[in-house]
Amino acid sequence: MAVDFEALAQKYQPYAQPAGTALLILILAISYLINSGSKNRKVLDPVEWRSFKLVAKDHLSHNTALYKFALPRATDSLGLPVGQHISVAAEIDGKQVVRSYTPTTLDDDKGHFDLVVKTYEKGNISRYLSLLTIGQDVKVKGPKGKFHYTAHLAPALLMISGGTGITPMYQIIKSSLKNPNDKTKLSLIYANVEEDDILLRKDLEDLEKKSGGRFTLYHVLNKPPANWTGGVGFITKEMIEQHMPHGGVGSPNHGEGHKVLMCGPPPMMNAMKGHLKELGYPAPRTVSKLEDQVFLF
Repeated sequence: MAVDFEALAQKYQPYAQPAGTALLILILAISYLINSGSKNRKVLDPVEWRSFKLVAKDHLSHNTALYKFALPRATDSLGLPVGQHISVAAEIDGKQVVRSYTPTTLDDDKGHFDLVVKTYEKGNISRYLSLLTIGQDVKVKGPKGKFHYTAHLAPALLMISGGTGITPMYQIIKSSLKNPNDKTKLSLIYANVEEDDILLRKDLEDLEKKSGGRFTLYHVLNKPPANWTGGVGFITKEMIEQHMPHGGVGSPNHGEGHKVLMCGPPPMMNAMKGHLKELGYPAPRTVSKLEDQVFLF
């Protein structure tokens, strides 16, 4: 929308200083540009640690919670590319400790960002977050990471995750399914110990129901309840083979074949590398890159 700064200046002329209309026009123009540019601000910074206030905490299981942090303005977005993560810092026992987390929110979620974090007995940052009270701040910077999801990244994604390793997968799935121009086929194998450990279960199952067949979800439990219909034990090579895209391993060339994304506990990830190797997939690099067919978060 065009703005007639001269007309505005005439309106406010009685309040102008002796410097006159020209200066007033300049002031109004600068003010307009600043305010209009701030409506969709992205507040994350890759160098500077910035503080964000905890405004809500929702316990998802006996040891996992969703933490909601407010952004400075209701119209702000975090500014995090889909598939990347942030760093969270805290001073613990006189030392700065830093850990990486993937928010479950997207930049469409204005005014806040959410973290789903499992508290470990010996986890420095996870325990720090669990002890935060409403109104306290955390220090955050980013974005970080080599993965950046876009609608045309690959024809299909096979995702394998365990525990809180679900967070980057959930972010990618949610972003993909809300884009009407995205045709990527999505398949997720999600492993946990018990049924109560399944994080974001309702959200994931709702996404599957509304996906029109574009997203399939397969739960695997190490200790399943009676009448459990999902996978039992640990993720096997056969389970991966069952859920990988049609046509087998496909091309390892970026943009041609499908990709495999993995995130979870290191012992689980090591086992998955072995299964994928047996199926014919290339081994992931020590530090994965976007063009890799197998990407380990």
